[in-house]
Amino acid sequence: MRSRTRSLLAVALIAAAALAGCSRAAETPAPQQAAAGPAAELRLGYFPNITHAPALIGDAKGFFAQELGSTKLTSQQFNAGPEEVAALLGGSLDAGFIGSSPAINAFAKSNGQAVRLVAGSTSGGAQLVTKPDITSPEQLKGKIVATPQAGNTQDVALKKWLKDNKLEIGEGPDKVTVQNLDNPRTLDLYKSGGIAGGWLPEPWSSRLVDAGAKVLVDEKSLWPNGQFPTTVLIVRTEYLQQHPDTIEALLRGEQKAIDFATKDPAGAKTATNDAIKKFTGSSLAPTVLDRAFTELSFSSDPLAATFPQLSKDSVTAGAQPKEANLSGFVDLTILNKVRQAAGQPAVDAAGLDKQG
Repeated sequence: MRSRTRSLLAVALIAAAALAGCSRAAETPAPQQAAAGPAAELRLGYFPNITHAPALIGDAKGFFAQELGSTKLTSQQFNAGPEEVAALLGGSLDAGFIGSSPAINAFAKSNGQAVRLVAGSTSGGAQLVTKPDITSPEQLKGKIVATPQAGNTQDVALKKWLKDNKLEIGEGPDKVTVQNLDNPRTLDLYKSGGIAGGWLPEPWSSRLVDAGAKVLVDEKSLWPNGQFPTTVLIVRTEYLQQHPDTIEALLRGEQKAIDFATKDPAGAKTATNDAIKKFTGSSLAPTVLDRAFTELSFSSDPLAATFPQLSKDSVTAGAQPKEANLSGFVDLTILNKVRQAAGQPAVDAAGLDKQG
């Protein structure tokens, strides 16, 4: 009888421990995956925009493929960040060059679990361009202004700027209508008089300028030293943990692309323009290409210190209900290893690599 009692007690203790373990598992992040060596495939997303030039160059010039070796590179193109976030969170994409606001959104939507920011790519290259007769914020009342997609980086920037200038978003003579359009559609509507302008990434802001638009706001003017992250690189957390060697190879390829763009601007323009033609069916005019490249700078530094402000801007713009807790969002361990090997200084995670 005593033996049976001990047995029942042991079973009860084991069951209680199991239940406690389940409860703790629900409250804490999933355990880190063990590294499994290079991946068989890397599914990489980016946009056919000049703001994604390092990705376009890295793919077109073979820098990614060279570094990835036996890992198959499968690339996919997107029009705007929210689409790419859906692919990352849905598990159909492993890594993506993406705007800063959707990157924050991907992290917040997954309660800080699904993605990590591992590198920068591009700074600058976004402007509010409008019809030439619009010279002040107030003149946008009753007008339609385009952005690529609701919640994307330029959409957040426009809506935050409108609120800062006490302009109400909506329809009517005293409000500004924000319309989300694919970038080629924005250009067509501007030419036909259907919209007053747009807050757009390169090369689309330059394309509207080429069509007669003027710059009302250069986003550089809104940031200290004119620097803000237009494009960064995020990776699914599980993929990063399982295949750090593959991500290191990807970052080496990106560094090669950035070095190429810095040392050979003419070659970078050609490679980028050829890639844009491949994906969109049309190349950029030389004037548009030249102007767009002067608006941008390329670096693997993600400018991590700007992300708390970017998170606040998403709330101001109505894209997010509350500021994201960015603890653990940034992981620059592999990037700084790659930068050191390339003779570049380490970059700072601004404390966002720490778990809160």
